[in-house]
Amino acid sequence: MNEEWNTIDRGARFLKERLGTGPDVHLVLGSGLGGVAHGLEDSRSVRFDEIPGWTNSTVDGHAGELRRGWIAGVEVLLQMGRIHLYEGHTAAQVVRPVRVGIAYGAKTVILTNAAGAINEAFRAGDLMMIEDHLNLTGVNPLTGPNNDGRGERFPDMTNLYCSKLRATALDRAAHLGIVLRSGVYAGVNGPSYETPSEVRMMAGMSVDAVGMSTVLEAIAARHMGARICGISCITNQAASIRGVPLRHDEVKMFAAKASDDLIRLIAAILDSQEG
Repeated sequence: MNEEWNTIDRGARFLKERLGTGPDVHLVLGSGLGGVAHGLEDSRSVRFDEIPGWTNSTVDGHAGELRRGWIAGVEVLLQMGRIHLYEGHTAAQVVRPVRVGIAYGAKTVILTNAAGAINEAFRAGDLMMIEDHLNLTGVNPLTGPNNDGRGERFPDMTNLYCSKLRATALDRAAHLGIVLRSGVYAGVNGPSYETPSEVRMMAGMSVDAVGMSTVLEAIAARHMGARICGISCITNQAASIRGVPLRHDEVKMFAAKASDDLIRLIAAILDSQEG
């Protein structure tokens, strides 16, 4: 694990040399949500494959680029895309970008994703504030020796998604006229979509939306002491609810349609953090 932390520190030093001082916020964009980058001012960028220890995502809709700039007066590190367990990466590799962002200086991490609705009241194009999650991936990024200087061995997850940030987001969404749902997100391994039986199981577990990311990053960020905000873009209803096959093209399409509301919401959240 010490070797992994050395890789994280090398990445943070590289970003400081290439992009300058560290950001206040690390913002991770999920599938099809790259439109948020249009709101970034005075930006500098670097490709994932230029950063020590990083690799590019193989998934369409993930640009594989970091941009540092300003949104609503807040210095932001924008992570355009992510890597996933289903691409063959380990949990440590999946959370490495978020860990590097925190080591670089970020105190707040905003995680966004494209998710399928388990809650039948949700519709494609809705945004959902993540109030809690279920880690159904079967792995945990904290497995293995712990470095007590980076985080405690048994971090508490009671308020994993910061209640103050959630309250701020819901308040700002109401002020902007944005419909912002609130619910529980389940993170699964993928890449196959869920079976009807799996959907029924998750519905019985009070899950509102499901996706193939976010939960490992949230755990790792909490371990390092960051505040976390999670927002899902509902891009489809689960297959057994809608009754027709799911396609990744549809996920990207509805994510792009929701980008305008997501941009306005994130700007409003960041504006509340200024100073």
